[in-house]
This record gives sequence, C-alpha cells and structure tokens, in this order.
Amino acid sequence: MNRNLPKIIFAVCMAVTVSVGFAAPNRESRQNRPPRQNSDAKQFKFSTTIEKERPELNEETKRLISAYRRDPSKANLAALKKQVELNYDKVLARKKAKLEELKRTAKHASKVQEMQEIVNEMIRDRGNRIEQSMRRFTDPRLRPGARKTDNDGYVPVLGAAANVSIAYVPVTNEDYAQFLKATNRKAPKDWKNGNIPADKKMHPVVNVSYHDAVAYCKWLTKKEGDAVYRLPTEKEWEYAAGHMPKDADFNCGIHDGTTEVDTYDKTLSACGAIDMWGNCWEWTSTKITATKNSKQGKGVMAVKGGCWSSPRTSCRTERKGEGRKADAGFIDVSFRVVREK
Repeated sequence: MNRNLPKIIFAVCMAVTVSVGFAAPNRESRQNRPPRQNSDAKQFKFSTTIEKERPELNEETKRLISAYRRDPSKANLAALKKQVELNYDKVLARKKAKLEELKRTAKHASKVQEMQEIVNEMIRDRGNRIEQSMRRFTDPRLRPGARKTDNDGYVPVLGAAANVSIAYVPVTNEDYAQFLKATNRKAPKDWKNGNIPADKKMHPVVNVSYHDAVAYCKWLTKKEGDAVYRLPTEKEWEYAAGHMPKDADFNCGIHDGTTEVDTYDKTLSACGAIDMWGNCWEWTSTKITATKNSKQGKGVMAVKGGCWSSPRTSCRTERKGEGRKADAGFIDVSFRVVREK
C-alpha cells in the first residue's frame, strides 16, 4: 500500500486554497502577471460570524478510507460511513454552540439569524451531505492527480457518474463569441454592436438565459463530436464544488461587477475547478419551485455559487432555493459546462 495515500486522499477531497499548477485554457496572455491579493475577503468583512477553521480529515477517517480502498467490503463501508456521520455531527455541535454564544453576545440580530440559517441548513441537509462525502471518498477515481485538468480544461467530478467531468472555468465572453459567430445567435445585451465589452474577453459571459446556455452546449457537442456537453445538475455542481473553504478568496463584495475567471485561481473547488464561488451565479439543469429567493414564475432553474454582490453566506455550496427564470438573462448569472465522455 502507498504510505502517502492518506495525504493524497486529504489533498483530493478537501477544497483548499493552494496553487497546484493547473493548465487552464486561454491563459497564455497572463502567464507573467503577478498574483492578485485580496486580503479583505480573509477578514470576513461581510460575514463576521463565519468561523475561520478549515475542515480537515482526522487520522481515523483517513485510515478508514484507506481500509475501504484496500478492501471495499460492506463492513469497511459501514465503518467509514459511521465515522463520516460522527465527523458531521461534531461540526454541527460546534455550529450550535456558536449560535448559542451569538444569542448572548451578538450586537446585531442579523448575526444570530445568519448562524441560525446555517444550523438549520446543516440539520435539514444532513443525509444529503453525508451521502456526498461518502460518494467522494469511495469514488474509484480518487487517486493522485485527480484534481488536475486534462489538456482541454476539464476535471473529473468525484462522486458523480464515472464519465462526468466539469470545465475548469465558466464559459467566458471569448468562448461565447465563437458560438455566436458559428450560429448567428443574438449577442448578450451588455455587448455593443455584437462586440465583447472592452477588456472583458476573459470575464464570464452574462445576460444569457438558461436556453442560451443549453444551445451553447448543443453547439459544443456537435462541434467537438467526441462527447456530450451539457449543464450540470444541482447535485453534480455541489459534488464539483465541495464545501466552501472558510477563508477562501473569491469575488464577493469586493468588486462592483465581474472579474476575469482566473483572478482567484488559488481558490480551488473540491474537484480542482476555479471560480465556483462568487463572481457569477451559474445555471444548472435542475428545476426548482419558485421561492422568496427566486424570480417568481414558471420555468425556474436552480443557480449556484453566488455572485460579486451576494452576501458571503449565499455563495456557500449548500445554499439551495436560489433560482432564475429560464427564458431571461441576468447580469449576475453565467454558466459552466459538464462533459460526458
């Protein structure tokens, strides 16, 4: 057995803010650009009740994952699940304790409400989140290099179907321009005379409807010819993103609008993709019932990840109920492509 397996498992499964040298598409022109810093985001200026600890796998969890990989028996699977449940309940207990502390000490009721929402969400979503962790930990693709992009910019989504990978970055204005040229479709409303806004080639494309995004995927499928391209389901998006690191840098409450998709390229999702939190909401293929958080009406599709103007808590992977009407475009909604191959 590889003695480094526990370290490998930890590196693959947890979303951490380190650089691992991914080869992202369309980045040649910025290879020599100095890294951008965003110290404000790490000070939780916009959400002071979010705790700063980074989730880690304890030694017992690593041991049980290794045991299951050596022998994927029912007994080892049950032992691993029991440990995952124990880990989850310990985190929930800490959140509950933090909530009680805030009830005593918080100067503003909004802080109590914020933590109450997180606790309620963790209780409500317990089964789903434990299942997601188990699917990642038992995915046979869990191996060294699983978070690296391939030559054309896709990474496997651990926990999803074995043939599913997701784009390293959202679709950019530059990408979308190729689609428009080939199909003669109407440009987004923020483009002038059909041209990409100045200095925004590498920004995520916005003002595209769900139906526009689906059309792009169909065009890409026909163009590439070797795979099916589509929008991710809400669950696939969550598998790809993983739990949002508490001290992650991303475009939320910092800039008045979008940034280039690789501006925060040291903030990695669970699968190794970037720009999954903040900057722009992302369309999924999952329909939702209209709620107070969604744009009311029929044909409402789930969006994930938050945007530049969102509260930080709205960017959390576990956030549900946010939706947009499928037939409209929005200045804060983009999309990312999934590939089945």
